[in-house]
Amino acid sequence: MKKLFIALLCAPLLAFASGAELHLDKAPSKSNDLPALQHGAKLFVNYCLNCHSASYVRYNRLTELGLTEDQIRGNLMFTADKVGELMTIGMQRADGKAWFGAPPPDLSVIARARSSEFGSGSDWLYTYLRGFYRDEARPTGWNNVVFSNVGMPHVLWELQGEQEMGADHKLKLVKPGTLKPEEYDAAVADLVGFINWMAEPMAEFRKNLGVIVLIFLSILFVFAYALKREYWKDIH
Repeated sequence: MKKLFIALLCAPLLAFASGAELHLDKAPSKSNDLPALQHGAKLFVNYCLNCHSASYVRYNRLTELGLTEDQIRGNLMFTADKVGELMTIGMQRADGKAWFGAPPPDLSVIARARSSEFGSGSDWLYTYLRGFYRDEARPTGWNNVVFSNVGMPHVLWELQGEQEMGADHKLKLVKPGTLKPEEYDAAVADLVGFINWMAEPMAEFRKNLGVIVLIFLSILFVFAYALKREYWKDIH
């Protein structure tokens, strides 16, 4: 029992050690780029929302990205009737497991869930979505440099094209997609930016509020220190 307890305790450390060679590309920040986040939302509902839900986010929350409710209804709502509905899907978990080997995860907070000592969740997603390559040994015909033996097919392959893993363990584009490599990278950055926004829509407000609070405390400290000196001047 003692050995089992020690093994369970050390398992996470061994897992981190096994992934020590993992390299993640830095994802461009899109937190203040509303057009990029809007484009990311469009990519998300067209390519991700078929299999992955975002069940902690309501469609009307997208108004915070500068979209009107009419724009959301006309361009981003394909399976919902009301703009206040959650971003859910019709796929059942049992069907997802049968088709992909595991139910596709909800993506509401995936950017935070994938954060690790090797990089942020945004970095992981940015590298992952650019790291698919052809592997005929896999049921879907695709594999990934970040997520080995992944069950998910490359849903963005028409945009990126097809990559192969070379003998030097580097990816090589062998069949171009509809986007140039730099255009695809930019599109993925927008998509990842939106997924990161979904994980914490109030992040920018929180950061700005934190700055205001620190400025207020700094000013308050000046007055408090002046009051302290005035109060104790006869003693010191």
